Amino acid sequence: MPRKKDDGVSAGLDPPDPNFQMHPARARVLAEVHARPFAAMEVPKRVFHFAFMTDPTAPLKDRAAFEAFCAARAAPPPLPEAKHHRIELSPAVLRWEHHGEFTTYTWEFPPELSLADGAALTPFRPGPEEAISLMRQLPQPGPLLVAVDLHLLPAKGLGDTYRHLFGASQLAASEVEAGAALIATDFHPDAFGFVRILVLDHTLVTTQAGALVQRLLEVETYRTLALLGLPEAQAVTPALRRIETELPLLFNEMRESAGFEANRHLLDRLTALAAELEAGAAQTFFRFGATRAYHELMGLRLEALGERPVVGLPTFASFLARRLTPAIRTCAATEARQDDLSRKLARAAQLLRTRVDIALESQNGDLLRKMNNRVRLQLRLQQTVEGLSVAAITYYIASIFHLVFEGLHLKLTWIEPTAATAAAVPFILGFVAWTLRRLRKRHSEDGT
Repeated sequence: MPRKKDDGVSAGLDPPDPNFQMHPARARVLAEVHARPFAAMEVPKRVFHFAFMTDPTAPLKDRAAFEAFCAARAAPPPLPEAKHHRIELSPAVLRWEHHGEFTTYTWEFPPELSLADGAALTPFRPGPEEAISLMRQLPQPGPLLVAVDLHLLPAKGLGDTYRHLFGASQLAASEVEAGAALIATDFHPDAFGFVRILVLDHTLVTTQAGALVQRLLEVETYRTLALLGLPEAQAVTPALRRIETELPLLFNEMRESAGFEANRHLLDRLTALAAELEAGAAQTFFRFGATRAYHELMGLRLEALGERPVVGLPTFASFLARRLTPAIRTCAATEARQDDLSRKLARAAQLLRTRVDIALESQNGDLLRKMNNRVRLQLRLQQTVEGLSVAAITYYIASIFHLVFEGLHLKLTWIEPTAATAAAVPFILGFVAWTLRRLRKRHSEDGT
């Protein structure tokens, strides 16, 4: 069976058997291993690396702009689902990569253009004007975060002169690839805004050189991205400090407060503090998680370098550990403070809600007792009214009977109206009481 064209992401993988149903993500998962392969690199080489932050809508615009850039120069555009693309332009090679929240452009200048005329072993010459001019031809996808000027040169003839290219107190250098190269930088932007990294080749092969350059660019990129969490931590620290100061005061007020209104007022204050804290935590959640991830990636890239120290100078790993660790721990400590305060506020709010619920239940109990008393009084009043009603109805019926007996007395003289009425009263009273009881029972059955 002929194999389909592979775009490296979403197509081009045939199942081992035509009858097998492929998982929709199989091609993407398998292609991820080869998403950013190392490119062989000759010595000497000049590399300019730019990283721009992008918002959720920027990648589509950035891809469209890059495709238009390729089309205008008769270069093949990236495949629809590709995350990286490499095109050859004169006088450089451009590598475009799209990441989760940033996009990188890496310009590789050929050997004959990476050095100044008449100064074949002068690092970082000529200046970065050529790379800046080329970069301006692409629309900026977002704010610039990383700018690196990396120079790959043969070590022969330079000796220790590289030390004078960087600040003496900020220089970090080490041997890498089992002594096949030496790397040096001060992680400080130069007059053009580029962080300069020097790679001196002793015995590198082209594949080693490409892998080393890419790892160094990733170290600088992830190092800078990891530090984005520090401004976020510093921004939320005043609010955390204020909440930490106010929370013990609220606990003291909780111990002394009494009554439904006082507890409800405290609960409102606690709820406001919790809402403010959660808003800050939601704002920093992604950034702190990204800081941890980027810091871990940076550590992995540094570990892959296999650094060996140069006498009198710190390695990249030791330099960054000393300078970067406090910022990373600040982010971690801020995140831990947010989690701890959130738990404390939740416990305090739960206690107050319990007290408010108990006070509310007490009020409801008092209200129910009052309602029961009122119902009891109404029942007694109703019974009294019913008793009076029996007497009144009995009286009216007896009066009617008396009139009847008086009329009969005119024809039947032996009937005494008063005596007959008196004799009829007990029967009338019983009948009225029985009738009212029947009516009350029927009403109660209808109500149920």
